Amino acid sequence: MENMDDLLDNIITDESPSQISDTIKDMLYAKTASRVDSYRQTAANALFNASDEVSDDEVETSDGV
Repeated sequence: MENMDDLLDNIITDESPSQISDTIKDMLYAKTASRVDSYRQTAANALFNASDEVSDDEVETSDGV
C-alpha cells in the first residue's frame, strides 16, 4: 500500500491523473477494509446477541455428507 508521501511524489512528478486516482482509491479501500475488520466482531455480537467469548465446542460444523 502506498502512503501519503508516495501519493504526493506522484502528484509532484506529474504522473497520469488515472494513476493518481487509482492510488487514492487504493488507499481509501485499504482504510475502509481495516475499519470494517475492526468492527466485524462487535457487529456480529450485537446482531446475534452473542457473548464475547465463543468456545470451539459451541461451534457446529457440517461436512455436508
